[in-house]
Amino acid sequence: MPRRGEYRQGFPLPEPSSVGEPQRIGRREVVAVDGRGEKSLVTLDPAEFRCSTLAGELADEWVELVTLREFKVGHVRNFRNTVHLFCSFVDKHAGRAEEASLGREVPDLHHAVTEWIRTLPTGFKEGSRSPAWHAGRLRRMITRRAEHPNRPVAGHLPGWAQGNVGVRRGQSNELDEFTRPQKQALVKAAWANLIAIETRIKEGWTLAAAGRDPREHGWLEPANLLWALGPGGLPLDEIAGHVPAWADCPSALQALVPASVPLMGKKRFLLGSLVAKLFLHNRDLHCFRILLMAATGRAPEEVTGLFEDNVEFGPKSVTIDFTKGRAEAEPRQAFGTTAMQQGVLHPERPRLDAGDLIRRLLKLSRPLAQRAGQTRTRLFLRASVANPSTISIKPFHGTLPASSFADWVTAHQVSLNAPIDIRRLRKSGKVEKAIAFKGRISDIADDHTEETFRSHYAHGTTLRVISGDVITQAQQRWFDKAVEGPLVLSEEAVRSLDDPATGEGLGLSAQEIEDLTSGELDMGVSGCRNPRESPFGRPGQLCPVAPLRCLECRNALVLPSNLPQLLLFADHLESLRTRLQPQHFHELWGQSRVNLLAALDARSDAEIAQARTQITDEELTLQLPLSAHVEFDA
Repeated sequence: MPRRGEYRQGFPLPEPSSVGEPQRIGRREVVAVDGRGEKSLVTLDPAEFRCSTLAGELADEWVELVTLREFKVGHVRNFRNTVHLFCSFVDKHAGRAEEASLGREVPDLHHAVTEWIRTLPTGFKEGSRSPAWHAGRLRRMITRRAEHPNRPVAGHLPGWAQGNVGVRRGQSNELDEFTRPQKQALVKAAWANLIAIETRIKEGWTLAAAGRDPREHGWLEPANLLWALGPGGLPLDEIAGHVPAWADCPSALQALVPASVPLMGKKRFLLGSLVAKLFLHNRDLHCFRILLMAATGRAPEEVTGLFEDNVEFGPKSVTIDFTKGRAEAEPRQAFGTTAMQQGVLHPERPRLDAGDLIRRLLKLSRPLAQRAGQTRTRLFLRASVANPSTISIKPFHGTLPASSFADWVTAHQVSLNAPIDIRRLRKSGKVEKAIAFKGRISDIADDHTEETFRSHYAHGTTLRVISGDVITQAQQRWFDKAVEGPLVLSEEAVRSLDDPATGEGLGLSAQEIEDLTSGELDMGVSGCRNPRESPFGRPGQLCPVAPLRCLECRNALVLPSNLPQLLLFADHLESLRTRLQPQHFHELWGQSRVNLLAALDARSDAEIAQARTQITDEELTLQLPLSAHVEFDA
């Protein structure tokens, strides 16, 4: 298969104009479909620009590219906007713009392209991704033209098209996920809404079944009007034509319209109320979208784009073919489903069962698809009353005014922090999966690439908190080790050693205190409770690691008289830290350095200054075993 954007032999293309011949200047039109299946006409008129030849060349590539790739209307407009931006720049800044053409070397369009790209970021806010997107679209169109056998691209443009686009991609502020209580509140409100919707529509169809043909039995009974809308299949405008003026409507019909509705809008509101008793409207579908996203973990557009033939029910599972628009992929995923247990009329709580949710939604969507004459039932269909009095059946619109996700959240009194965006629910599912898989990206990124997960989903608050907990636990482990290190004694503590109670509190006998104060237990950088009970050696063996590991030993007692050697030891560790690799140094000496700094912090500045003077006056050196100098002096 050719790469995306390549010329494909056999694709019907218009006959190219050779350089020098008049370029076709007529307006180009593309009929594109949006995500809801609605068609839109997107136009581009090269005659709007002085560089009409260049605009026509790019317009041809635009039409063929978006038609070939079957781009949605948003992409179609984005490519059109890129052509507008570039051609407007050429009109304003390039000399002899009337002669500009991709097939001519004069004027120099390579220079115009690079200058346009250089100045693109100035037209957007800082960090915007739009400049890189526009530059990429222009390169794609020029590349496609250069690959066409009969459409020359002159000068250095082919080389530019194969190189770097020339502008940074920019960045965007990623959405944070909903907290777990917020997600639970959303799901709870969605379940309550779903049950209310099913109850409302069930009652409406029951009432419609009890009604009779209003053409024979009158147009003033709500049941007869519902029969006309439902089983009777009469057009809404015919029903509206027989409903009397508002003042002549019976109380049963007036009760369907709130008193706050203005008089001019009461009749249309009445028709809307009748339609809502039988069919889903736009705001109803938010609860199904929330629950299906929570049950499947998929993105909102993947859920709302489902059709009946995308779903395959099995005995204990449901298999769904999703469509990822941006990735142009159709992943297939199976979900377990459990049939309702016999005899359990009131389960403890509703279960997020994708198969059950889809069955319930299909039951409500099929009447709409049948009324619209659709042979392929779309899951997310909505009915509304359009002017003057017709039923409009269209796909779900997530940002419809007065019927958006934010409006649904407000109506159901769900407390969410800003921004109120349904995409955050998808990120909540990703965070839960990250926690369940303990951060294994290969398992979490099961419906996209690992790079996508890192760039779009690894910014959530929950994941940052988890990372912070891991770091805190590691720091606590080191701190706990440091607490088990030496005991630092002040001058007052040393003077109080003569008191038997002090020695007993430190776990020292009278003989050990005497040996300690006389220097018998001096190991160099510290004293020692008992050199023959070292945690680094065998019982009864003289400590094999003193004084190098004294600062990591719980038997060590740091006296004020040890301060000069401590300072010398600190100087040597700093020298060693600059010569060893950080990982190697921290493995060997990290704990000693932590404990040493803690011991020095316990001394005052005056004590440290006095010890420094003592080192200089007495020309003291660090007392280390001969084997240690090999490492220190390496």
